Amino acid sequence: VQLQASGGGLVQPGGSLRLSCAVSGSFFSISIMGWYRQTPGKQRELVAMSIPGAPSNYADSVKGRFTISRDGAKNTASLQMNSLKPEDAALYYCHARVAIDGSGRYVSYWGQGTQVTVSS
Repeated sequence: VQLQASGGGLVQPGGSLRLSCAVSGSFFSISIMGWYRQTPGKQRELVAMSIPGAPSNYADSVKGRFTISRDGAKNTASLQMNSLKPEDAALYYCHARVAIDGSGRYVSYWGQGTQVTVSS
């Protein structure tokens, strides 16, 4: 199972970016998908999480500005980031909990990280 994240880049404050994450490989199903971010010297933090059958979760700092969405048929998740602020700059990681088989056991996988820079 591999997660491929894309869409990072440089944007001015107030601008927008859309991150995408694609899950590939052999697996049975995907449950939670989410985005985390990390800056140097700090712990990785949750940005947004999509849980099947439940409302999405967001960090307080991004509520109202970021939106997570999923395409179950394509095994992808996206993060639309609007009104970006300099403090949103970080390395963003895609995460997914994947069932390899039908046993009910899920394994966490991470993408490689995509850099978001917010600067004028």
